[in-house]
Amino acid sequence: MAQYETLLSRFIGYVKVNTRSDPDSTTIPSSPREVNFLKSIAEELTELGLSDIKTDPNSGYVTAVLPANDDGNTAPIGFLAHIDTADFNAENITPNIVKNYDGKSDINLSDDGQWTLKPSEFPALHNYTGDTLITTDGTTLLGADDKAGVAEIMTAMEYLLNHPDVKHGEIHVGFGPDEEIGTGADHFDAKGFGVKYAYTVDGGPLGELEYETFNAAQAVVTIQGKDVHTATAKGVMQNALQIGIDFHNQLPASDRPENTEGREGFFHLYKMTGTVDQAQLTYIIRDHDRQKFEDRKQQMRDIADKLNATLDEPRVKLVLTDQYYNMREVLEKDMTPVELAKKAMTDLDIEPVIYPVRGGTDGSKISFMGVPTPNLFAGGENMHSRYEYVSLQTMERAVDVILRITELNRQA
Repeated sequence: MAQYETLLSRFIGYVKVNTRSDPDSTTIPSSPREVNFLKSIAEELTELGLSDIKTDPNSGYVTAVLPANDDGNTAPIGFLAHIDTADFNAENITPNIVKNYDGKSDINLSDDGQWTLKPSEFPALHNYTGDTLITTDGTTLLGADDKAGVAEIMTAMEYLLNHPDVKHGEIHVGFGPDEEIGTGADHFDAKGFGVKYAYTVDGGPLGELEYETFNAAQAVVTIQGKDVHTATAKGVMQNALQIGIDFHNQLPASDRPENTEGREGFFHLYKMTGTVDQAQLTYIIRDHDRQKFEDRKQQMRDIADKLNATLDEPRVKLVLTDQYYNMREVLEKDMTPVELAKKAMTDLDIEPVIYPVRGGTDGSKISFMGVPTPNLFAGGENMHSRYEYVSLQTMERAVDVILRITELNRQA
Protein backbone atom coordinates (compact mmCIF):
# COMPACT_ATOMS: atom_id res chain seq x y z
CA MET A 1 0.00 0.00 0.00
CA ALA A 2 1.39 3.36 -1.02
CA GLN A 3 1.54 6.26 1.40
CA TYR A 4 -0.19 9.41 0.19
CA GLU A 5 1.35 12.44 1.86
CA THR A 6 -1.27 14.97 0.83
CA LEU A 7 -4.40 12.89 1.48
CA LEU A 8 -5.02 13.93 5.08
CA SER A 9 -4.31 17.64 4.61
CA ARG A 10 -6.39 17.70 1.43
CA PHE A 11 -9.33 16.04 3.17
CA ILE A 12 -9.14 18.32 6.22
CA GLY A 13 -9.06 21.36 3.96
CA TYR A 14 -12.13 20.17 2.09
CA VAL A 15 -14.29 19.36 5.10
CA LYS A 16 -13.67 22.71 6.76
CA VAL A 17 -15.60 24.36 3.93
CA ASN A 18 -19.38 24.37 4.32
CA THR A 19 -20.90 22.89 1.14
CA ARG A 20 -24.29 21.85 2.48
CA SER A 21 -26.86 21.64 -0.31
CA ASP A 22 -30.22 23.39 -0.09
CA PRO A 23 -33.35 21.29 -0.74
CA ASP A 24 -35.54 24.40 -0.98
CA SER A 25 -33.48 26.07 -3.68
CA THR A 26 -34.41 26.18 -7.36
CA THR A 27 -30.91 26.94 -8.64
CA ILE A 28 -28.31 24.51 -10.01
CA PRO A 29 -26.19 24.03 -7.95
CA SER A 30 -28.53 24.65 -5.06
CA SER A 31 -26.24 26.93 -3.05
CA PRO A 32 -23.56 29.54 -3.82
CA ARG A 33 -21.22 27.81 -1.37
CA GLU A 34 -21.22 24.74 -3.62
CA VAL A 35 -20.43 26.91 -6.65
CA ASN A 36 -17.49 28.47 -4.83
CA PHE A 37 -16.15 25.10 -3.71
CA LEU A 38 -16.42 23.67 -7.21
CA LYS A 39 -14.44 26.65 -8.49
CA SER A 40 -11.69 25.78 -6.03
CA ILE A 41 -11.78 22.17 -7.23
CA ALA A 42 -11.34 23.33 -10.83
CA GLU A 43 -8.37 25.46 -9.74
CA GLU A 44 -6.81 22.50 -7.93
CA LEU A 45 -7.23 20.28 -10.99
CA THR A 46 -5.44 22.94 -13.02
CA GLU A 47 -2.61 23.16 -10.50
CA LEU A 48 -2.22 19.39 -10.49
CA GLY A 49 -1.86 19.39 -14.25
CA LEU A 50 -4.98 17.67 -15.52
CA SER A 51 -6.39 18.74 -18.86
CA ASP A 52 -9.73 19.62 -20.45
CA ILE A 53 -11.06 21.08 -17.20
CA LYS A 54 -14.68 22.15 -17.60
CA THR A 55 -17.56 23.40 -15.50
CA ASP A 56 -20.89 22.34 -16.99
CA PRO A 57 -23.33 25.28 -16.76
CA ASN A 58 -26.32 22.91 -16.84
CA SER A 59 -25.29 20.58 -14.02
CA GLY A 60 -22.56 22.38 -12.10
CA TYR A 61 -20.23 19.39 -12.51
CA VAL A 62 -16.52 20.04 -12.78
CA THR A 63 -14.82 17.47 -15.00
CA ALA A 64 -11.23 16.91 -16.09
CA VAL A 65 -9.09 14.41 -17.96
CA LEU A 66 -5.82 12.74 -17.08
CA PRO A 67 -4.39 11.85 -20.51
CA ALA A 68 -3.24 8.29 -21.17
CA ASN A 69 0.45 7.49 -20.93
CA ASP A 70 0.24 3.97 -22.34
CA ASP A 71 -0.04 2.76 -25.94
CA GLY A 72 -3.44 4.43 -26.36
CA ASN A 73 -5.52 1.27 -26.72
CA THR A 74 -7.05 1.41 -23.23
CA ALA A 75 -10.69 2.48 -23.00
CA PRO A 76 -11.25 5.65 -20.94
CA ILE A 77 -12.61 5.12 -17.43
CA GLY A 78 -14.20 7.56 -14.99
CA PHE A 79 -14.34 8.34 -11.27
CA LEU A 80 -16.95 10.59 -9.67
CA ALA A 81 -17.70 12.09 -6.25
CA HIS A 82 -20.08 14.70 -4.87
CA ILE A 83 -19.00 17.77 -2.97
CA ASP A 84 -22.18 18.64 -1.02
CA THR A 85 -22.94 17.52 2.50
CA ALA A 86 -26.19 16.39 4.06
CA ASP A 87 -28.96 18.06 6.02
CA PHE A 88 -27.06 18.53 9.29
CA ASN A 89 -25.05 21.41 10.68
CA ALA A 90 -22.03 22.00 8.43
CA GLU A 91 -20.94 25.44 9.64
CA ASN A 92 -17.54 25.77 11.34
CA ILE A 93 -16.55 22.13 10.99
CA THR A 94 -13.58 21.46 13.25
CA PRO A 95 -12.18 17.97 12.68
CA ASN A 96 -10.44 16.09 15.46
CA ILE A 97 -7.58 13.70 14.66
CA VAL A 98 -7.20 10.61 16.83
CA LYS A 99 -3.90 8.88 16.12
CA ASN A 100 -3.29 5.19 16.78
CA TYR A 101 -6.80 4.54 18.09
CA ASP A 102 -6.84 1.52 20.40
CA GLY A 103 -10.13 0.15 19.05
CA LYS A 104 -11.88 0.05 22.41
CA SER A 105 -11.84 3.42 24.15
CA ASP A 106 -14.56 6.05 24.09
CA ILE A 107 -13.61 9.12 22.04
CA ASN A 108 -14.60 12.46 23.50
CA LEU A 109 -15.64 14.65 20.61
CA SER A 110 -16.30 17.82 22.60
CA ASP A 111 -14.23 19.31 25.39
CA ASP A 112 -17.26 19.42 27.69
CA GLY A 113 -17.86 15.69 27.29
CA GLN A 114 -21.38 16.17 25.93
CA TRP A 115 -20.72 14.22 22.72
CA THR A 116 -18.82 10.94 22.78
CA LEU A 117 -18.12 8.20 20.24
CA LYS A 118 -18.59 4.96 22.14
CA PRO A 119 -17.77 1.47 20.87
CA SER A 120 -20.71 0.26 22.98
CA GLU A 121 -22.99 2.30 20.70
CA PHE A 122 -20.93 2.14 17.50
CA PRO A 123 -19.23 -1.28 17.51
CA ALA A 124 -17.62 -0.66 14.11
CA LEU A 125 -14.99 1.33 16.05
CA HIS A 126 -13.46 -2.02 17.02
CA ASN A 127 -12.41 -2.42 13.36
CA TYR A 128 -10.01 0.52 13.52
CA THR A 129 -7.38 -0.55 16.04
CA GLY A 130 -4.14 1.27 15.26
CA ASP A 131 -5.75 3.61 12.72
CA THR A 132 -5.80 7.39 12.58
CA LEU A 133 -9.42 8.49 12.86
CA ILE A 134 -10.79 11.85 11.78
CA THR A 135 -13.91 12.78 13.79
CA THR A 136 -16.13 15.80 14.39
CA ASP A 137 -16.12 18.02 17.47
CA GLY A 138 -19.70 16.94 18.16
CA THR A 139 -21.41 20.08 16.88
CA THR A 140 -21.38 19.32 13.14
CA LEU A 141 -21.18 16.47 10.70
CA LEU A 142 -17.74 15.71 9.23
CA GLY A 143 -18.43 15.59 5.50
CA ALA A 144 -16.58 12.38 4.70
CA ASP A 145 -19.73 11.78 2.66
CA ASP A 146 -18.41 12.55 0.17
CA LYS A 147 -15.34 14.69 0.57
CA ALA A 148 -13.45 11.52 1.40
CA GLY A 149 -14.25 10.40 -2.13
CA VAL A 150 -13.23 13.79 -3.55
CA ALA A 151 -9.90 13.67 -1.69
CA GLU A 152 -9.25 10.07 -2.72
CA ILE A 153 -9.84 10.73 -6.43
CA MET A 154 -7.70 13.87 -6.32
CA THR A 155 -4.91 12.06 -4.50
CA ALA A 156 -4.98 9.18 -6.98
CA MET A 157 -4.68 11.61 -9.89
CA GLU A 158 -1.83 13.41 -8.14
CA TYR A 159 -0.04 10.10 -7.57
CA LEU A 160 -0.30 9.15 -11.24
CA LEU A 161 0.95 12.56 -12.34
CA ASN A 162 3.93 12.23 -9.99
CA HIS A 163 4.65 8.64 -11.08
CA PRO A 164 4.67 8.61 -14.89
CA ASP A 165 6.21 5.14 -14.76
CA VAL A 166 2.76 3.84 -13.73
CA LYS A 167 1.04 3.28 -17.05
CA HIS A 168 -2.66 3.99 -17.47
CA GLY A 169 -5.27 4.79 -20.04
CA GLU A 170 -7.25 8.01 -20.22
CA ILE A 171 -8.95 8.78 -16.90
CA HIS A 172 -11.91 11.15 -16.56
CA VAL A 173 -12.88 12.61 -13.19
CA GLY A 174 -16.01 14.48 -12.18
CA PHE A 175 -17.13 16.35 -9.08
CA GLY A 176 -20.76 17.34 -8.69
CA PRO A 177 -23.20 19.13 -6.38
CA ASP A 178 -26.51 18.27 -4.75
CA GLU A 179 -26.28 14.50 -4.42
CA GLU A 180 -27.66 14.72 -0.90
CA ILE A 181 -30.88 16.36 -2.09
CA GLY A 182 -31.32 13.86 -4.90
CA THR A 183 -30.89 16.23 -7.85
CA GLY A 184 -27.14 16.28 -8.42
CA ALA A 185 -26.99 13.96 -11.42
CA ASP A 186 -30.24 15.09 -13.05
CA HIS A 187 -28.42 17.18 -15.63
CA PHE A 188 -25.11 15.31 -15.75
CA ASP A 189 -23.74 15.08 -19.29
CA ALA A 190 -23.15 11.33 -19.32
CA LYS A 191 -22.39 11.19 -23.03
CA GLY A 192 -20.04 14.13 -22.80
CA PHE A 193 -18.18 12.55 -19.89
CA GLY A 194 -16.62 10.32 -22.52
CA VAL A 195 -16.32 6.94 -20.79
CA LYS A 196 -17.95 3.53 -21.12
CA TYR A 197 -17.78 2.76 -17.40
CA ALA A 198 -17.39 4.92 -14.30
CA TYR A 199 -17.35 4.61 -10.51
CA THR A 200 -18.74 6.82 -7.81
CA VAL A 201 -16.41 6.85 -4.80
CA ASP A 202 -19.17 7.43 -2.29
CA GLY A 203 -19.55 4.28 -0.19
CA GLY A 204 -18.90 3.50 3.45
CA PRO A 205 -16.41 1.19 5.19
CA LEU A 206 -13.53 -0.77 3.69
CA GLY A 207 -14.51 -3.11 0.87
CA GLU A 208 -17.98 -1.80 0.11
CA LEU A 209 -18.88 -2.36 -3.54
CA GLU A 210 -22.44 -1.49 -4.46
CA TYR A 211 -24.30 -2.06 -7.68
CA GLU A 212 -27.82 -2.49 -6.34
CA THR A 213 -29.73 0.44 -4.86
CA PHE A 214 -33.27 1.32 -3.91
CA ASN A 215 -35.86 2.52 -6.36
CA ALA A 216 -36.84 5.89 -4.93
CA ALA A 217 -39.71 8.36 -5.07
CA GLN A 218 -40.96 11.35 -3.11
CA ALA A 219 -44.62 11.72 -2.16
CA VAL A 220 -46.11 15.08 -1.18
CA VAL A 221 -49.59 14.93 0.33
CA THR A 222 -51.30 18.33 0.48
CA ILE A 223 -54.58 18.59 2.37
CA GLN A 224 -56.98 21.50 2.15
CA GLY A 225 -59.09 21.67 5.28
CA LYS A 226 -62.00 23.88 6.37
CA ASP A 227 -61.36 25.86 9.52
CA VAL A 228 -64.31 27.17 11.53
CA HIS A 229 -64.77 28.05 15.18
CA THR A 230 -64.74 24.96 17.37
CA ALA A 231 -68.03 26.05 18.95
CA THR A 232 -69.84 25.50 15.67
CA ALA A 233 -67.54 22.89 14.14
CA LYS A 234 -69.88 19.91 14.16
CA GLY A 235 -70.63 18.77 10.63
CA VAL A 236 -68.67 21.67 9.16
CA MET A 237 -64.99 21.57 10.16
CA GLN A 238 -62.58 19.57 8.01
CA ASN A 239 -59.38 19.37 10.06
CA ALA A 240 -56.46 19.07 7.63
CA LEU A 241 -54.17 17.84 10.38
CA GLN A 242 -56.55 15.06 11.33
CA ILE A 243 -56.99 14.04 7.71
CA GLY A 244 -53.19 13.88 7.46
CA ILE A 245 -53.08 11.63 10.50
CA ASP A 246 -55.76 9.44 8.97
CA PHE A 247 -53.73 9.19 5.76
CA HIS A 248 -50.57 8.21 7.60
CA ASN A 249 -52.32 5.65 9.79
CA GLN A 250 -53.49 3.74 6.72
CA LEU A 251 -49.89 3.02 5.77
CA PRO A 252 -48.50 -0.16 7.38
CA ALA A 253 -46.57 0.60 10.56
CA SER A 254 -44.28 -2.32 9.77
CA ASP A 255 -43.09 -0.56 6.60
CA ARG A 256 -41.17 2.23 8.25
CA PRO A 257 -37.36 2.62 8.13
CA GLU A 258 -37.03 1.89 11.83
CA ASN A 259 -38.80 -1.44 11.33
CA THR A 260 -37.09 -2.64 8.13
CA GLU A 261 -33.72 -3.96 6.97
CA GLY A 262 -32.05 -5.72 4.04
CA ARG A 263 -34.27 -5.78 1.00
CA GLU A 264 -37.34 -4.59 2.88
CA GLY A 265 -38.75 -1.35 1.47
CA PHE A 266 -40.50 1.40 3.38
CA PHE A 267 -42.58 4.57 3.53
CA HIS A 268 -40.81 7.30 5.49
CA LEU A 269 -42.66 10.39 6.71
CA TYR A 270 -39.89 12.93 7.20
CA LYS A 271 -41.80 16.20 7.27
CA MET A 272 -45.28 17.20 8.45
CA THR A 273 -46.46 20.78 8.71
CA GLY A 274 -49.76 22.57 8.82
CA THR A 275 -52.82 23.88 10.58
CA VAL A 276 -56.50 22.99 10.64
CA ASP A 277 -56.87 24.88 7.37
CA GLN A 278 -54.05 23.21 5.43
CA ALA A 279 -51.47 20.51 6.07
CA GLN A 280 -48.70 18.83 4.13
CA LEU A 281 -46.96 15.49 4.63
CA THR A 282 -43.76 14.66 2.76
CA TYR A 283 -42.60 11.06 2.35
CA ILE A 284 -39.87 9.13 0.67
CA ILE A 285 -40.78 5.72 -0.78
CA ARG A 286 -38.09 3.06 -1.18
CA ASP A 287 -37.91 -0.51 -2.46
CA HIS A 288 -35.29 -2.60 -4.25
CA ASP A 289 -37.91 -4.50 -6.23
CA ARG A 290 -39.34 -2.41 -9.08
CA GLN A 291 -42.82 -3.97 -8.95
CA LYS A 292 -43.06 -3.57 -5.18
CA PHE A 293 -41.94 0.03 -5.65
CA GLU A 294 -44.75 0.66 -8.12
CA ASP A 295 -47.19 -1.09 -5.75
CA ARG A 296 -46.18 1.24 -2.93
CA LYS A 297 -46.92 4.29 -5.04
CA GLN A 298 -50.30 2.81 -5.99
CA GLN A 299 -51.04 2.14 -2.33
CA MET A 300 -50.66 5.86 -1.64
CA ARG A 301 -52.94 6.75 -4.54
CA ASP A 302 -55.57 4.34 -3.23
CA ILE A 303 -55.45 5.86 0.26
CA ALA A 304 -55.85 9.37 -1.15
CA ASP A 305 -58.82 8.25 -3.27
CA LYS A 306 -60.41 6.46 -0.32
CA LEU A 307 -60.12 9.50 1.94
CA ASN A 308 -61.46 11.87 -0.71
CA ALA A 309 -64.48 9.61 -1.14
CA THR A 310 -65.37 10.13 2.53
CA LEU A 311 -64.99 13.92 2.55
CA ASP A 312 -67.40 16.65 1.49
CA GLU A 313 -65.15 17.34 -1.51
CA PRO A 314 -61.73 16.13 -2.71
CA ARG A 315 -59.32 17.60 -0.20
CA VAL A 316 -56.31 15.29 -0.46
CA LYS A 317 -53.85 15.96 -3.28
CA LEU A 318 -51.00 13.51 -3.87
CA VAL A 319 -47.96 14.32 -6.01
CA LEU A 320 -45.50 11.47 -6.65
CA THR A 321 -42.07 12.16 -8.10
CA ASP A 322 -39.66 9.38 -9.02
CA GLN A 323 -36.11 10.17 -7.88
CA TYR A 324 -33.94 7.28 -9.06
CA TYR A 325 -34.10 3.59 -9.89
CA ASN A 326 -32.19 0.46 -8.91
CA MET A 327 -29.03 0.56 -11.01
CA ARG A 328 -28.81 -3.21 -10.92
CA GLU A 329 -31.26 -3.18 -13.85
CA VAL A 330 -28.45 -1.68 -15.92
CA LEU A 331 -25.37 -3.29 -14.40
CA GLU A 332 -26.60 -6.87 -14.46
CA LYS A 333 -26.57 -6.60 -18.27
CA ASP A 334 -22.81 -5.96 -18.22
CA MET A 335 -20.97 -6.68 -14.98
CA THR A 336 -17.57 -5.64 -16.34
CA PRO A 337 -17.08 -2.63 -14.02
CA VAL A 338 -18.23 -4.64 -11.00
CA GLU A 339 -15.89 -7.52 -11.80
CA LEU A 340 -13.04 -5.07 -12.38
CA ALA A 341 -13.59 -3.52 -8.95
CA LYS A 342 -13.88 -6.93 -7.27
CA LYS A 343 -10.56 -8.04 -8.74
CA ALA A 344 -8.90 -4.77 -7.79
CA MET A 345 -9.96 -5.28 -4.18
CA THR A 346 -8.98 -8.95 -3.99
CA ASP A 347 -5.60 -8.14 -5.57
CA LEU A 348 -5.09 -5.72 -2.68
CA ASP A 349 -6.25 -8.25 -0.03
CA ILE A 350 -9.47 -6.32 0.53
CA GLU A 351 -12.57 -8.48 0.82
CA PRO A 352 -15.34 -7.04 -1.37
CA VAL A 353 -18.48 -6.41 0.66
CA ILE A 354 -21.41 -6.57 -1.74
CA TYR A 355 -25.00 -6.06 -0.63
CA PRO A 356 -28.10 -4.14 -1.73
CA VAL A 357 -27.48 -0.66 -0.42
CA ARG A 358 -30.41 0.91 1.40
CA GLY A 359 -30.04 4.18 -0.41
CA GLY A 360 -28.81 5.51 -3.71
CA THR A 361 -25.87 7.27 -5.32
CA ASP A 362 -25.43 9.55 -8.29
CA GLY A 363 -24.42 6.35 -10.03
CA SER A 364 -28.03 5.21 -9.86
CA LYS A 365 -29.07 7.94 -12.29
CA ILE A 366 -25.87 7.97 -14.33
CA SER A 367 -26.18 4.23 -14.96
CA PHE A 368 -29.59 4.81 -16.55
CA MET A 369 -28.04 7.61 -18.62
CA GLY A 370 -25.85 5.08 -20.39
CA VAL A 371 -22.71 4.90 -18.23
CA PRO A 372 -22.81 1.89 -15.86
CA THR A 373 -21.53 3.31 -12.56
CA PRO A 374 -21.16 1.10 -9.48
CA ASN A 375 -20.13 2.59 -6.14
CA LEU A 376 -16.81 2.12 -4.32
CA PHE A 377 -16.10 2.57 -0.62
CA ALA A 378 -14.78 5.96 0.52
CA GLY A 379 -14.46 5.09 4.21
CA GLY A 380 -17.05 7.13 6.08
CA GLU A 381 -18.90 5.78 9.11
CA ASN A 382 -22.02 7.21 10.84
CA MET A 383 -22.53 9.59 7.95
CA HIS A 384 -24.89 12.58 8.12
CA SER A 385 -24.41 12.99 11.86
CA ARG A 386 -22.28 14.47 14.61
CA TYR A 387 -20.88 10.95 15.14
CA GLU A 388 -19.40 10.75 11.64
CA TYR A 389 -15.79 9.63 11.35
CA VAL A 390 -13.39 8.14 8.83
CA SER A 391 -10.16 6.17 9.02
CA LEU A 392 -7.17 7.64 7.20
CA GLN A 393 -5.92 4.13 6.48
CA THR A 394 -9.25 3.20 4.85
CA MET A 395 -9.03 6.33 2.73
CA GLU A 396 -5.54 5.29 1.64
CA ARG A 397 -6.91 1.89 0.67
CA ALA A 398 -9.58 3.60 -1.40
CA VAL A 399 -6.83 5.40 -3.31
CA ASP A 400 -5.13 2.03 -3.80
CA VAL A 401 -8.32 0.60 -5.28
CA ILE A 402 -8.74 3.51 -7.69
CA LEU A 403 -5.17 3.06 -8.89
CA ARG A 404 -5.52 -0.70 -9.20
CA ILE A 405 -8.70 -0.34 -11.25
CA THR A 406 -6.84 1.92 -13.67
CA GLU A 407 -4.13 -0.75 -14.00
CA LEU A 408 -6.59 -3.56 -14.54
CA ASN A 409 -8.53 -1.46 -17.04
CA ARG A 410 -5.46 -1.63 -19.32
CA GLN A 411 -5.77 -5.41 -19.33
CA ALA A 412 -9.53 -5.56 -19.87
